[in-house]
Amino acid sequence: MALASLGEIFDDLGDVSGPLLRGGPPPQVGPPAVARAPMIIDTDVGGDPDDTVALVTAARRVPELKLVITCDEYGGERARFARHLLDLVGRPDVRVVAGSDLGNSRMWVVDGLCPSDIPQQAGDVVSAVGDVCAATDGPVRWVGMGPLSNLSVVQENRPELLPRFAVTQMGGAINYRDPTRAEHNFRVDPDAAIRMVPLLEPWLPTFVLSDVTFNPAMEITRDSGLYKRWTLPGAQRWEQVLRAHWDRWMANYPGSMQHDSLALAAAMLWPGVRFVRERVVLDELARMRLDANGTEIELSISADYPAFMRWLESALA
Repeated sequence: MALASLGEIFDDLGDVSGPLLRGGPPPQVGPPAVARAPMIIDTDVGGDPDDTVALVTAARRVPELKLVITCDEYGGERARFARHLLDLVGRPDVRVVAGSDLGNSRMWVVDGLCPSDIPQQAGDVVSAVGDVCAATDGPVRWVGMGPLSNLSVVQENRPELLPRFAVTQMGGAINYRDPTRAEHNFRVDPDAAIRMVPLLEPWLPTFVLSDVTFNPAMEITRDSGLYKRWTLPGAQRWEQVLRAHWDRWMANYPGSMQHDSLALAAAMLWPGVRFVRERVVLDELARMRLDANGTEIELSISADYPAFMRWLESALA
């Protein structure tokens, strides 16, 4: 019965049998209004190419995508690159705004992949978010794929908008692989993470943790079918850009795990990610730990990786 009701919301659930069902019931699904609510993506696209795949997937599979904000900006180049990708995928209707610039340059590998005639994008984050909210009476999906800097700016300037957001954030970790530091998205702007996580508690934010996303089962490498398809003669222009981005990244890394696409899938209420309610606190470095007196959030505990990769491949086919 649960799967039947999900089928009324989604066009294509993919294969949700086998490991997913054996692992327990799907996560609780919100009202259809959330499933079809306008979506805002907050991304540091241009570094790890998982952001690029997530952005293309959203452009192809989420007609309600209204706004893309870039975070951890690189002189406006991330926003230009996002604009270029959206245009290639046929989504010129999606507005792009350059967001917070934290002065970093290390996570930028796509220099020259964006044509010079793509203009600089506006930087009016607060007004752009306000426009999306003003155009609907219902909730707005906020999908965070980078640091929480822009969300913090919106809260500071338009706090009345925060209750409108159904927040799904990729970031945080209970058992991070390097216990001396926080997960990347929290580490890039620890002050924003420390500030925003408690403020979101009344609306039960969803966090897709690195504990679940850092898994080689959803890593795209040179041996992956997706990458090989991007190298075929006749590949579409956006596929060529994905291939070039991967080649740049794989000069230093074996591949890219699809952290942000899994967060996007969760925001789309794809049922293959399982969540539990827990209370957490962040220390002065924005490292997350469980604490009975902390902030209540929904955090990921597992994912059906084979089903997710089939879902992702279908979205990019």
